[in-house]
Formats: sequence, structure tokens, C-alpha cells
Amino acid sequence: MDAREGYTTLSQQSGTRAFFTNGDWHTYVNPITASILVVEDKPAVQESIATALICAGHKVIRAGDAESAQLLVSQALPDLILLDRMLPDISGIELARRLRSEKHSLDVPIIILSAREDEQDMISGLEAGADDYIAKPFSSRELLLRVMAVLRRCRTPAAAEAIVIAGLLLDPAKHCASVDGQQIELGPTEFRLLHFFMTHPQCVHSRARLREQLWNKHVHVADRTIDVHIRRLRAALEKTGHDVLIQTMRGNGYFMAESFHAGE
Repeated sequence: MDAREGYTTLSQQSGTRAFFTNGDWHTYVNPITASILVVEDKPAVQESIATALICAGHKVIRAGDAESAQLLVSQALPDLILLDRMLPDISGIELARRLRSEKHSLDVPIIILSAREDEQDMISGLEAGADDYIAKPFSSRELLLRVMAVLRRCRTPAAAEAIVIAGLLLDPAKHCASVDGQQIELGPTEFRLLHFFMTHPQCVHSRARLREQLWNKHVHVADRTIDVHIRRLRAALEKTGHDVLIQTMRGNGYFMAESFHAGE
């Protein structure tokens, strides 16, 4: 982040703050505050990220390696994890994969930060379980907007009524999905994606429509990112055979069939 960036609080009550970037001041309204674990081994970068988050009203916990991060997560689950891809012990991608494999940390939102910005690297991060991926260098404004978008997406309450389609049960109140009592492990973004599909079955949704419904309008989300989340959702549903319900209409988008034979 740019060392010339700075912050000041305009209104503590409303959450309105101002930040200086690219030679000008901008207002920033942050109605959501959270405890955020920053996993970054470079002290200067960690400090810069932490300062931006603290000035935006968030509580920051810090870790310099994967082992410390895992210990902190086991002690108290944060609301969100900012995870550097290159760590001294194991990669951030491997850590994200491990966190997603543990029941305790399965649902915690993860944003991977990386100096690599090629598409394949982004796909690897998302497939490991990350909810977003930010390429370095990034501005404080982009970081805060993406953090707010992920928090809003994961905290927005869904309809409490359980939904059943073709034996697939989704319970928003308990934030779980299952088939005949068998739990299906879903990350936060995949859960919201499945909820949207199940509350709008048989409707074809373009990537633009999914982007509008599930992501913050101020954050650019590439079509490829949406495709990766669809692939992750299908992979999670595959063990019960319900992956076939998520259908692709070539050139138009995706839809959820209401039965195993609807897409034939």
C-alpha cells in the first residue's frame, strides 16, 4: 500500500472516516466492524495492513507464519482472515486448505493476498477455499472495500426457512446443508451461492446477475472467479450426486434444476 496514505475519523458514531490516497481525500463509511486475523510475515506490510484496518474500526490480530495463525484460530475464531500467499513455513494456499478442512474454521471468510496476479494463481487460491483474492500491490481503499464486501456477504442474514430440493436440505438458520443427515461442507461463498440457487430454482442466472446478488458493487469480480466458486459448489455436492442439479446454460449462465432429470 502507498506509504502516503493516511486516515482520520470524521464520525465515530456513523463509522464515517476519510483516507488519503492518490493525492486526494476520500470518505469511507464502514458500518461493519470485525476481528480480523492478518497473516503476513513481512513486518512493514503487516503494519501497513493493520493500520488501515484499525483506522477503519476493525480489531486486528497478527501472525507472522502459518503455525502461529493456526494456534490463534484454534483459540478464538476471527471474523475474517487476511492471508498472505507466501509464508515462511507453508504456503497461504495450503493453510487455507487446512482451515477449510477443520470443522471449527470451515466457515471463516478468507481473503488471500499475493504478489502473483496471474489467473492460474488466483484460481488456485479460490479452489483452496478463499472467498476473495487480492493481487499486490493494492491500495488501502481496495483492501477495505473488499474486506467490507466479504464481511457483508457472509453476515447478511438469509431467510430462516429451510429449503429442500431433490433431497438436498439447506438450513439458513443453522448455516448448513445436508442430504439424509449427511453434512455437506461448504465455504461461506458457496453456501450463499447455493442458497441463492435454491431460492430461485429453474431460473437462469447470468454471471452479471450472480455478481450483482452476491458481491459488493464496488468490487470487481471477474467471470472466472464466479466460475471457480460454481466449480467448488459442484465439487462439494458431488459426493451425494447433487452436483448435477447445478446446470450450465451455455452462453447464458447457470441454473438449479429441481430434480435429477430436469436438465436432460
